[in-house]
Amino acid sequence: MAKVIVWNLVTLDGYFEGTEKWDLSFHNDAWGEELDALSKEFGKRAQCLVFGRVTHDGMKAYWTSADANEDSEVTRYMNALPKLVASRSVRSSDWNNTRVTADIVGEIAKLRAAPGKDVLVFGSAELCDTLLKEKQVDELMLALVPVRLGAGTPFFKAGGGRRKLDLLESRPLENGTVILRYAPGN
Repeated sequence: MAKVIVWNLVTLDGYFEGTEKWDLSFHNDAWGEELDALSKEFGKRAQCLVFGRVTHDGMKAYWTSADANEDSEVTRYMNALPKLVASRSVRSSDWNNTRVTADIVGEIAKLRAAPGKDVLVFGSAELCDTLLKEKQVDELMLALVPVRLGAGTPFFKAGGGRRKLDLLESRPLENGTVILRYAPGN
């Protein structure tokens, strides 16, 4: 069975972006050789990438732009791997190997039931919230960045009730960032 793994960078105060859309400047505080190696590993272990519509739009704009290093291993897999986008308003995407669905929970359930590599959900706080509520996440992997933003968009949404997470791994990086891996409990 394939595993669905949610991946995101969050600040100590719980934000995955600053007060402006796509303000990810705190990622620079976490980036280094260790996260670069992890990013390359993602490309080798993924059967597909999953995004919400807003994250898809930003990722597509970046990874298909001149700013992305075309010779980079990460750029190559971001553009080559199959991508699944959750959207009720958009029906298609012109990004290579991208499929759009209005039934993301059903599509994720199908992927989880079949054998295969990991299904990686990048960013997409709204989507992650839905998948967590629907118990369609096998692992929550967060890079806790030692930065306090004070304001921004929280990764975890209000509501949904209490849910215990079981720690699978905590791995500190040289720059003070900590990779935390959790299995969502029932």
